[in-house]
Amino acid sequence: MQSEIRRKLLEAFSEAKGDYVSGQKISDVLGCSRTAVWKHIEELRKEGYELEAVRKKGYRIIKMPDKISANEIQLGLQTKRLGRVIHDYESVDSTQTIAQQLAGQGAKEGTIVVSDEQVGGRGRMARVWYSPKETGIWMSLILRPKISIQRTPQLTLLAAVAIVQAIEEVTGLSPSIKWPNDILLNGKKVVGILTELQAEADQVHSVIIGIGINVNQKKQHFPEQIQSIATSLAIEKGEHISRARIIQQLLMNFEKLYHQYLEHGFKPIKLLWESYSISLNKMITARTLSGTIIGRAIGINEEGVLLLETESGKVKQIYSADIDMHD
Repeated sequence: MQSEIRRKLLEAFSEAKGDYVSGQKISDVLGCSRTAVWKHIEELRKEGYELEAVRKKGYRIIKMPDKISANEIQLGLQTKRLGRVIHDYESVDSTQTIAQQLAGQGAKEGTIVVSDEQVGGRGRMARVWYSPKETGIWMSLILRPKISIQRTPQLTLLAAVAIVQAIEEVTGLSPSIKWPNDILLNGKKVVGILTELQAEADQVHSVIIGIGINVNQKKQHFPEQIQSIATSLAIEKGEHISRARIIQQLLMNFEKLYHQYLEHGFKPIKLLWESYSISLNKMITARTLSGTIIGRAIGINEEGVLLLETESGKVKQIYSADIDMHD
């Protein structure tokens, strides 16, 4: 099916919000005969859509295939800006690399890059992020906030809150956040976030938030060395989860929080983040580039920096570190 016709057809179903769309309406939208409408509906069926046809009412989509193409994400997407421009791929080296190129070429705020597979996915500190086909969400979001460079780490924490809320709302699971950017279920990592910026001196040009979510992996999908520390939503829930649905909810939550953040600052986000944090009030070993610090995590400050109180009562600010929790 031609992609433009397919997009228009899916948009018509999206606007109907689960109701029937008459054959005449589809015919008008696509600018084709009623006979051609049937042909386009059959094409959708071949692509994995389940459609119901009722005489005198028309057609409606009962079930969509589990794809994460632009069409599948935008069908039912309720945001105004985020995800309105989507670059989708079957396989890429890294969605972050593509998003950086697009941002440099002037891509609109809210543009996302999403791929069914990453062969060179990366996490913090140049680590590999394992991103196999048809199992997870591998995406990057381009933002252009008018904020100082010092405030950009706050957006990682905002992303974590939006993701936790989306997982809760779609699956009923209860994830927690481990500072700065890991989301855990039952103590195992299910999400990683990587924030990178394009900036000069005192001006932020773009912030690119890379998000990797393990959605439908089974235990055997993970390399042996990470099976004890990684999990997926499907493993924890015991059922297959719609990736497009998670992305839609995530973008909606992110847009709401982002608007709040730009309007009212970091405080409302900070309170939400702390309510989901698993790190607070725990004894922690923080391994930083300049050495190891042990202390109790007493909170985060207005910049999103972790505050550790050492045995001597001093409060140390941790900007970037790997942390291990003791109790």
